[in-house]
Amino acid sequence: MKTYFQTKEDAQAQRKWVLVDATDQVVGRLASKVAAILRGKNKPAHTPHNDDGDFVVVINAEKIRFTGKKLEQKHYYKHSGYTAGIRDDAASDLINDNPTEIIRHAVWGMLPNNSLGRQQMTKLKIFAGSAHNHQAQTPVEIQL
Repeated sequence: MKTYFQTKEDAQAQRKWVLVDATDQVVGRLASKVAAILRGKNKPAHTPHNDDGDFVVVINAEKIRFTGKKLEQKHYYKHSGYTAGIRDDAASDLINDNPTEIIRHAVWGMLPNNSLGRQQMTKLKIFAGSAHNHQAQTPVEIQL
């Protein structure tokens, strides 16, 4: 029996929309499950070199939680490219200012660091509150 490799066209035809509620979810555990859905690893016809994952809508990003002392001790760094252009944000500050960035950063670290990972990252939609603008796609809510 030959090994089945799913084509790009087949993957796009079978793509669904998934709704995930991040209320009281631990950041890393949520991110690993979301990354698996984005990559398509939850499907039986998963092909590693194709983008065969589903679209994921994450709501209530502001209600995410950290374990231990990570809320006070974890820092997120980014650099503008200029001299002394480093920026340091604590997790406690970032969860108040831009909670969607915490989930985006965690999921991005679990995807491949190449053009395939960047393509899969475009299918992730994160919202701080419970309202989102993807009702027309009728996302199916799943419990993680």
